[in-house]
Amino acid sequence: MTRETPQNAADKLDDDDYPAYTMGRAAELTGTTPAFLRALGDARLITPLRSEGGHRRYSRYQLRIAVRARELVDQGTPVDAACRIIILEDQLEEAQRLNEELRRSRAGSNPSVAS
Repeated sequence: MTRETPQNAADKLDDDDYPAYTMGRAAELTGTTPAFLRALGDARLITPLRSEGGHRRYSRYQLRIAVRARELVDQGTPVDAACRIIILEDQLEEAQRLNEELRRSRAGSNPSVAS
């Protein structure tokens, strides 16, 4: 196994997808409980990575999703519905991003196309 240099380790801390947070710390940061985070995992909204010892590890990106789910649940939305809403929001955002990229590429290849 290769040992990481301090620079490589520091780079991972800036990575939104690096699983840096234990379940307890993730629950604390998101203002939720470990059971809530497990429920989000059961609903397949977030899938934490597992440490070598089998413990769940969460990324900053996953923590943001958990916070959004908590907001919806706090407004009275059932957990399963909140998960579905977040998935649909994410799909919509991705579709809008792809549409914008397509518009730009078409406008770049054909200057007469109006946006």
